[in-house]
Amino acid sequence: MQYAIVALTGMVLVLLVLVSFDRHTVRRVMPVVLAAFTVRLAVHAMLMRNPLVTVGIGDSVYYERAALAVVDLWRREGLHFVTADQVQSLHSVAVPCNLFALVIYLCDGPASLACTAVVAAVSCALGVVMYKFGRLVGADARACLFLLGLTVFTPAFLAHTSDMFKDGFNAFLVVTSLWVGARNMRRFDPRNLVALAPLLWGLWHVRPYMVFMCALPLVVGVSGLKRLISPRALLLFAVIAFGLLQGGLTESAPFETMRRQLEYGQAESVLRSNAAGGSGVEFDDGGNAWDHLGTKLLYTVLSPFPWTDGSLLLQLGKIEALIWYFLLFGAVRGVRRLWARDRRIVMFLLLFIVPGTVVYATTMSNVGLIMRQRMPIVMVTSLLAAVAWSRRPGDGSAGVPAQPGAPEGEVLASRAGLGGFPAGGLPAWGGALPAGAGPRVGPAAPRPRA
Repeated sequence: MQYAIVALTGMVLVLLVLVSFDRHTVRRVMPVVLAAFTVRLAVHAMLMRNPLVTVGIGDSVYYERAALAVVDLWRREGLHFVTADQVQSLHSVAVPCNLFALVIYLCDGPASLACTAVVAAVSCALGVVMYKFGRLVGADARACLFLLGLTVFTPAFLAHTSDMFKDGFNAFLVVTSLWVGARNMRRFDPRNLVALAPLLWGLWHVRPYMVFMCALPLVVGVSGLKRLISPRALLLFAVIAFGLLQGGLTESAPFETMRRQLEYGQAESVLRSNAAGGSGVEFDDGGNAWDHLGTKLLYTVLSPFPWTDGSLLLQLGKIEALIWYFLLFGAVRGVRRLWARDRRIVMFLLLFIVPGTVVYATTMSNVGLIMRQRMPIVMVTSLLAAVAWSRRPGDGSAGVPAQPGAPEGEVLASRAGLGGFPAGGLPAWGGALPAGAGPRVGPAAPRPRA
């Protein structure tokens, strides 16, 4: 039964690619997605669950035990969605563990390979979303394909989606929610609001505090605001929201849940416990989570540093850090380029990146842990880098520049038009025609004499 579920998840992934892109894009995207899916299954079999190799990470065992507890409950009470109220070990991991439990229930016993296939499919689906999000932001097809490959094959993300972890679910739900919000900011559509509901519900049952980290950009995207999206207005809104949370003016259950999680993450006892590992970091802040914030931000964004000592896994994490430095450099260039033509999308992405980084900095105590926590931030930042990787108009091989929100086949359609016009008529980007484009106007050529 395990192999049947593996095959089924692979078929679903193929179908997702087929319905998401045109034929030309499918031919480029499909091999990358299937390779990423296969590599994850191979890493799971040869490394994660190989008794001769000790690189497996303990969280996967914890989630598997929680899923087995859900299966035992189902056998007594029947199939239903189980929360932490019924199984205490499901705290903030109800969605992944219920999915794992369903696979185990169908296989009538432990089925780590089949569960990993589900995780691998979700992580590859995230690659598809990253490609489409990149096109929406304004990156060209070439840069988005590179972005897709970098997303699914980044070492840390690959390792944490090759077993029964929740990191793949978390990243998928966060990035997809932001993508839907950005689409709605481009063009209001009630279907986007419908799509956001299950995404945020699922995220609440994976990492609840991430719902609030996504809240500010999503409010902007869902409201469809255009003229009010300015750095000054958004900064004022962020300060007011932060004051409400810190001042205790919000008494609703969701806000109370987020405050409790933030206080727990900033608690000195928790920070010391996390720092006790081989990659732990301690700050002399006197128990004040907001003290030495600059140093904490430095560690949150740039660690592990090349000179850091630690375990073998920490040393391997330096490869991840080098990729992250490359993305940061590209993101700075991407912001400069995108700011000139679409400030709204820049502010939308920064509303997630900046507050999320600051909040994580207040809980910084372990390099390995922060590398896992910042995965969604890394992915959203890489969208800006993809804009920098895109070829500028006039480079020769780039053709028509990718426009924010342009459909995938716009470049091909524009090349198919006559006289520089797109196949559908006037240029899709509006404004004046480029030099030499359009039909020539002038005296008719003389007719040859008979």
